Amino acid sequence: MPSNIAEGASRGHKREYLNFLYIARGSMAETEYLLHLANRLKYLQESDYKRLEEIRKETAKTLQGLINSVKEEIEE
Repeated sequence: MPSNIAEGASRGHKREYLNFLYIARGSMAETEYLLHLANRLKYLQESDYKRLEEIRKETAKTLQGLINSVKEEIEE
């Protein structure tokens, strides 16, 4: 995710940046699935899974806020 965001920010055009933010959101979905799978396969303790899932949720909210902000800038 951070690499997608950094690459998009370096492009210099808001629409390209937004595209990379959407790619980062897809990576977030992959992370959600992998955390769930690791928990289901007992690779994580339940407490670790819950802590990581809370971090993932907060990061997803922050990313969505950034997406919304960039979309607003494009629409202005």
